[in-house]
Amino acid sequence: MAIIKPFLDAQRFAATIGDGTPDGDDLDFVFADTTPDAGLTAFPTVFASYNLYVNGVLQLDAESTFDGTTLTIIDGNLQNAGVPITIEFLVN
Repeated sequence: MAIIKPFLDAQRFAATIGDGTPDGDDLDFVFADTTPDAGLTAFPTVFASYNLYVNGVLQLDAESTFDGTTLTIIDGNLQNAGVPITIEFLVN
């Protein structure tokens, strides 16, 4: 079991489905596709976990992957382009 530091902060990035780049049925998002919280200049490289919200609903872990620079929403390209998403990284 990983030891989590006692202080966690959230860094949030907003976009819509239409801001992503299609990859077959999947949808990829890089930092430039999002509107970050004030002062953020990139996705964090070190974080405790991340949450993905599609239309305000928290998604299961199996619905997305993150490789350090790109968030991929599995079957995300099948959604309406106007659907809002929020990527939330918990950092310590």
